[in-house]
Amino acid sequence: MQKQRLLLALIFGLVVAAVTVLVTIKVPLGLDLKGGSQLTIQVKTTPEIKQIGERELEAVQTVLGNRVNGLGVSEPLIQTVGNDKISVQLPGVSNPEQAERVLGGTAQLEFMTQKPDTEPQLFALRANRQQLRATQAELLAAEDEDKAAIEKNRQELKTNQEAISELFASLETPLTGKYLTNANALSPQQGGRGWSAGLTFDQKGGQLFAELTKNLAGTGRSIGIFLDNELISAASVGPQFASTGITGGNAVIEGNFSPQEAQDLAVQLRGGSLPVPIEIVENRTVGATLGQDSIRRSVYAAVGGLILVLVFMVVYYRLPGIIANIALVIYALLTWACFALLGVTLTLPGIAGFILSIGMAVDANVLIFERTREELRAGKSLYRSVESGFYRAWSSILDSNVTTLIACAALFWLGFGLVKGFAVTLAVGVLVSMFTAVTCSRTLMFVAIRIDSIRKPELFCPNLPTTNKAEVAR
Repeated sequence: MQKQRLLLALIFGLVVAAVTVLVTIKVPLGLDLKGGSQLTIQVKTTPEIKQIGERELEAVQTVLGNRVNGLGVSEPLIQTVGNDKISVQLPGVSNPEQAERVLGGTAQLEFMTQKPDTEPQLFALRANRQQLRATQAELLAAEDEDKAAIEKNRQELKTNQEAISELFASLETPLTGKYLTNANALSPQQGGRGWSAGLTFDQKGGQLFAELTKNLAGTGRSIGIFLDNELISAASVGPQFASTGITGGNAVIEGNFSPQEAQDLAVQLRGGSLPVPIEIVENRTVGATLGQDSIRRSVYAAVGGLILVLVFMVVYYRLPGIIANIALVIYALLTWACFALLGVTLTLPGIAGFILSIGMAVDANVLIFERTREELRAGKSLYRSVESGFYRAWSSILDSNVTTLIACAALFWLGFGLVKGFAVTLAVGVLVSMFTAVTCSRTLMFVAIRIDSIRKPELFCPNLPTTNKAEVAR
């Protein structure tokens, strides 16, 4: 009895812990339930890298992961597809264009020095670029888009940018984004014109930046800040920095950005440069309405199936059925808490795996109770019948669950996307069901048969022969 008390205390503690976990940690919903964006990215070769291998895919995944984390997306899923593609699922992201812009940009940052005696040309080219961009906005906003005019405008912008680039030169040791340690969006200060991006360099980058600003201080020439070979900001340095330059390793990119543009730029810079070119070949959105409908139907199916199972167990197995139902509720709490602790992203196939594991949890109890009834009909006492029922059913329970776990492992390692979610939830459910069937159900059964008021033969085996009832009562 002492052992049963300890097991009861363990079960009670696990239930309390599971409830606490479920209150404090929410199980995240996947793309098919929450809605969001899914991008398929093609990784391309370069003259230096003629074949995409595992190393290149891992490097691209790392950069994409850094950028996704900067977007603040909860539970993104980034995984390879075939030999040269990567799938990125972003639950809750309703703006696929923003995701494509942030993930697809190469974000190669470089600080350059303006060449001497080019100030008038730079002023004229920047004014021309501003006018071309205003024209571009008008063309794109027009109801009847003039594709020829839009293409002409884009070519003029490209020519303008190439001309601006010719006015700047790299440092002897180029000051690029590889020296960055951090980048953040900065709100406009009092009197400021817009948002900006604050940069922090490492020690080497700080030295290069100080040298750059020292050489340009008081000359009237600008520091050119280029992102993907496009000038995004040009700033002059005051004469007060002529002796030391701007030290401390901090810089600010002022481009009159919107809050979202500044945040996207900071995300790209923090994420680093992509090691190889990529192309987004598919960008699709999953609506939240579909997700809500899926959740509602899944909940109806889960609750309806659970109620039918509970009713069947009570009607057919009487008292053992009630005990099995209690164990089943404990099973559901423990399994859901495991999902939360393991960080499982719940998908529609994942819910299906959970519902299926509920049926398998009941199956273990059915094996135990049928074995117990066989022992009762053979004339054994109630205690011996229960003990023998669990012992004889254990090998069948173990075999069935091990084969299911093998199938789950195959689905997880060989499957993709939502299939993996099904495999994980089913495997977790199977493992927890083995614990609840053998520990919870067994402990509750042994506690029940020690209570005289409910130790009645008809509560365990309705069709028990009269000659065996006296033995059962012992």
